[in-house]
Amino acid sequence: MALARAVLTAIDAPEPFTLAGFYSQLIGGEVQVCYRNAAGDPEWVEIREGAQRKLAFQLVPDYQAPTWPNGRLPQQMHLDLEVEDLDAGETFVVAIGAVKSPVQPGETFRVFLDPAGHPFCLVSIGALD
Repeated sequence: MALARAVLTAIDAPEPFTLAGFYSQLIGGEVQVCYRNAAGDPEWVEIREGAQRKLAFQLVPDYQAPTWPNGRLPQQMHLDLEVEDLDAGETFVVAIGAVKSPVQPGETFRVFLDPAGHPFCLVSIGALD
């Protein structure tokens, strides 16, 4: 029996509201600012779909983007997101602000960097089964 259940993944961001907006276009859901700092800036932002929390984004004022696949800052984490069509998925994510990584280590997935520099993959349906 498991001790706990995973309920939310939080991602560091220099601008949590902006990054949440990017991912809400990609995975759906409503962006909600949950906490603001003393200056009134969003400090904790979530993407929700009804009562379900999908992702959270937390303000890191001195945020430094990962330097994956090389460099001193590893990717730290990444999301794998299934799509029916990799070409259509690529067109969509680039149009909303992602950058295709020059490093593409596989054929059933494509690596992109979100607007804050986090790597994420679009994966063909069934490729991870």
